[in-house]
Amino acid sequence: MNEFLEKEEKIIQMLRTVFDPEIPVNIYDLGLIYKVDLQDTGVLNVDMTLTAPSCPAADFLVEDARQKLSSINGIKEVNINLVFEPEWSKDMMSEEAKLELGMM
Repeated sequence: MNEFLEKEEKIIQMLRTVFDPEIPVNIYDLGLIYKVDLQDTGVLNVDMTLTAPSCPAADFLVEDARQKLSSINGIKEVNINLVFEPEWSKDMMSEEAKLELGMM
């Protein structure tokens, strides 16, 4: 596996360790991650959303994700952009998340 794919896999693994305190599913499987863009310079740009614009855990989720992603070897800077387009819906959740929440 090439180095880029290894880093991309590590990024996804780390995102799967970030949990909304109110929902027992990680932010990746919830479908809150819209874009992951790792530059050759080691700058990681992530577009993510929230289940609701007024989510009380927004600051916690962003900071937890930033800290965990920053710990990956070779990543020099992490920029997390909160976006609300397209609006998040339950359809964006992975099958694993739907199973975990009893939606399947």
